[in-house]
Amino acid sequence: MKAFLIIGDGMADRPLKELNGKTPLEAAEKPFLNTLAKNGICGMIDPISPGFPPGSDVATLALLGYDALKVYTGRGALEAVGSGIEILPSDVAFRCNFATVDENMVVIDRRAGRIATSDAAKLAEAIQKALYGEEFGADVLFQNTVEHRAILRLRGPNLSTMVSNSDPAHVGRRVEKIKPLDNTVQAARTAKIANRLMEFFHKILKNHEVNREREKKGLPPANIILFRSAGKLPDITPLPLKYGVRAAVICALPLIRGVCKLAGMKPIPVEGATGSYTTDVMAKAKAAVKISESYDFILVHIKATDLASHDGKIDKKIEIIEKIDSLAGYIFENTSRDETYIAVTADHTTSTVTREHEGDPVPLVLCGPYVRTDDVTQFDERACAKGGLGRIRGKDLMPTIMNLLGKVKKYGA
Repeated sequence: MKAFLIIGDGMADRPLKELNGKTPLEAAEKPFLNTLAKNGICGMIDPISPGFPPGSDVATLALLGYDALKVYTGRGALEAVGSGIEILPSDVAFRCNFATVDENMVVIDRRAGRIATSDAAKLAEAIQKALYGEEFGADVLFQNTVEHRAILRLRGPNLSTMVSNSDPAHVGRRVEKIKPLDNTVQAARTAKIANRLMEFFHKILKNHEVNREREKKGLPPANIILFRSAGKLPDITPLPLKYGVRAAVICALPLIRGVCKLAGMKPIPVEGATGSYTTDVMAKAKAAVKISESYDFILVHIKATDLASHDGKIDKKIEIIEKIDSLAGYIFENTSRDETYIAVTADHTTSTVTREHEGDPVPLVLCGPYVRTDDVTQFDERACAKGGLGRIRGKDLMPTIMNLLGKVKKYGA
């Protein structure tokens, strides 16, 4: 038996007046997802708990069966692991953004116009080069990942994750000073180091030739690095040890890849998988089917639905949902109906109106040879709410799938 879990990042949404009260999922043409619903069992998932808006890292931990409220230790280390950066148990890592500020340090664009990865790499190289010979009280590594995203790793004694963000989370606000979140010497020391680094990075970036060229082209300069989500490695039991499965993940996003690596899943590189609107969804589908001969559980993650939500692009979100439908259809048509389970869900709701993660539940369909089918015939938020799985927590999904694969041991006599 094999199982595929397809996660459309931020795919769930709220009813939109632009779609006559429908959600993007309800408005999309999705024959294959509807086929899964007709032949499977549906329900709704609260990734953490009702009304609790989760980050993608927390939600993915939950969907993999972990109690995220207990094991989550911050985003930075997870994204660092997914980017191939070595993280020791004592290291502190920040998830960073290349961003744009004015002369008063007011944030104009939190993603520097979604700066191209190639430009970000040149800026990151300049920062790392400038760090040589400088003393900040910790060993410092700065590395870009995808587009505006980057990682800052601090290594040394007396560091803490209990520090605030410099990212104000909204444009039109000043960059915030990083503050200790408890009264420990470690938190105060870490905040001091981070604030010094932020000022140092700003000096390097504001006059860099990449940013001068961007301004000439009318593009926002990436002249500040925003720090957020300080984290350490979480203590979790990998899925191969927990369930005895061979597990893999197909994902271009370092954050999700990091969560999955720590969960004992093998990252599978796919040419054309970019983590953006340009990602080759069908290349992911074909790769997933190909590796299913070697793995029991395969997670396929698509980020672009979340990007469209954050950008407020309703039509683009519908377009990506329809691509996810084709991905699900390829897997459905190219695997054995008698030996394959396919689950499709979202890690959280992302509203194209608020452009934020919301605490609304997300739809789930689970199709396979031994599921107890229900009467649901459409895959969307309202239809799945009537399904036989009811409303479950994110951490209940993995045991549900593993039970069908015969991987859950009996509890009790």
